[in-house]
Amino acid sequence: MAVLDRPALEESPLADLHLIARELGIDGFRRLRKAELVDAILERQGGDAAAAEAAEEKPKRRRSRRRKDADAEAEAEATTKTADEEPEEGTTDEDAEERPSRRRSRRSRSRDEARDERAEEADEKDRIVEGTVELLGNGSGFLRVSPPDPSDDDVYISAAQVRRCELVSGDVVTGPVRAPRRSERYPSLVRVDTINGRPADEVSEGTPFDELPAAFPTQRFSLGSEDATLKAIEWLTPLGRGSRVTIVGAARSGKTEALRRLAGALAGQEDLELSVVLAGARPEEITEWKRDAPGGVEPVATLTLAASPDARAGAIERALDTAKRIAARGGHAVVLIDTLAGLPAGAARRALAAARDIVDGGSLTVIATADEPVGGETTVIALDVALTSTRRFPALDLVASGTMRPELLVGEAGADAIAQARAQALG
Repeated sequence: MAVLDRPALEESPLADLHLIARELGIDGFRRLRKAELVDAILERQGGDAAAAEAAEEKPKRRRSRRRKDADAEAEAEATTKTADEEPEEGTTDEDAEERPSRRRSRRSRSRDEARDERAEEADEKDRIVEGTVELLGNGSGFLRVSPPDPSDDDVYISAAQVRRCELVSGDVVTGPVRAPRRSERYPSLVRVDTINGRPADEVSEGTPFDELPAAFPTQRFSLGSEDATLKAIEWLTPLGRGSRVTIVGAARSGKTEALRRLAGALAGQEDLELSVVLAGARPEEITEWKRDAPGGVEPVATLTLAASPDARAGAIERALDTAKRIAARGGHAVVLIDTLAGLPAGAARRALAAARDIVDGGSLTVIATADEPVGGETTVIALDVALTSTRRFPALDLVASGTMRPELLVGEAGADAIAQARAQALG
């Protein structure tokens, strides 16, 4: 095969370059862009340096060289034709007649392969897929074409597309895909056409979450547990859909354990999307949570207390962004955070402020541990380290604990009972 220079290769159709790459034995040529494919062909045929030298010569010398090449090719063609017409030693006339036929067959196959490649590229460009979104911890995700199990046909969704279209796990999405590029394993989603059967533009053009009207929580979470601490929380510091909750207390007062037990109690409830963020937890607590996840709720992010405040705030914000999209579409999300302690005050307030019960819509509940109340809570669950250390449960500090507008969650009689219990605690 004649050595082609860069200008000739760059002017060739992609299908012709694929044929050349196949003859040169270049691996993975289908995944290369045209410019990369030209470089690979030049490198394989050793013509890159020659092409660069030819580019520096005068046009007259290039024309002369092309004439020489043409003469050489004509001479080779004439020699080949002569060889075709005259049988080689040891061959029969019948063999000599079959040889041109085989060459014509090979050329025909090459044309068919080029035609098939062009058809495959067109099909890939126009291929539309439908699948179920599964988000990853870094904000990107996959379109599972055979949910819930992963497969090699799944399609990658970039984090930018997830944010732009406000996708959440479980959304059914359709859109065109492109083939994997170099070093990519999966095809990628080009754009999102529909979300749950509706045009993507309609779904993502709703009112911004922070501007949605909010109301005080009115639907109490029924924990249904015989655990002494959970029973005390349910009746003396009630919380509901849309509550803004902090579990506070000194070190070793049992804040993380109380959060784990709440996660287990809430995990079994219908219509709730639970997510857990361990941001600043002890390494042992992270290991324990992964090994024995309460209610099967795996953390969406795990950062130890050694992580920077910015990294911890970022992990919490990503989890809350997903929960906001769920609530904005009428779902009910609960985000449990351990811990807000050590975060910048502004980041902690923003995390807690995300919780709300949307009027005529969904809800987002935030339950977080902290050293002390952040401000703006609808429920504060205060734990007493003296009670915890002496294993006297429930370890609630009733005077420091409380719920705003408890009558909306437990009725007037329930609110009166809470007030009486607090009065008895005051002695």
